[in-house]
Amino acid sequence: MSDVTVMGFSGPTVCRLTGVTYRQLDYWARTDLVTPSITAAHGSGSKRTYSYTDVLEVKVIKSLLDSGVSLARARQAVQCLRDSLGADLSSSSLVLSDNGSVLADYDGLVDLLRGGQGVFNVVSMANMVAELSTMLGAVDEPSEKVTRSA
Repeated sequence: MSDVTVMGFSGPTVCRLTGVTYRQLDYWARTDLVTPSITAAHGSGSKRTYSYTDVLEVKVIKSLLDSGVSLARARQAVQCLRDSLGADLSSSSLVLSDNGSVLADYDGLVDLLRGGQGVFNVVSMANMVAELSTMLGAVDEPSEKVTRSA
């Protein structure tokens, strides 16, 4: 059996990296918003160890809070990403709308505060350009020269 080394981050290090207070981090761990996935606390004096993904989640939540999203709404958004969509925060793009919604670019935009309900689809212009280029390459007739008058 081989030893596997996993990089972990202590609570104070997570605080320095993300800008949250230790009190916030402790509260989020106790309320299961972001729990340390390497080592959980086991009573007084024990130390939590957070993974890189945990640190990223803390940073995303802090960013939502800094953008004016309430903790309750941030919790709801993160829960929807995890449970309803099965998405990883590190691979999601979040968009904050004027009305306080938190949207995620996850197979189109979905409203995380409405249980992952689809808002509208995002059309990738790069895909359209590639498709049109491919189609133009298959056209047999030459393109017409157009003279524009000034």
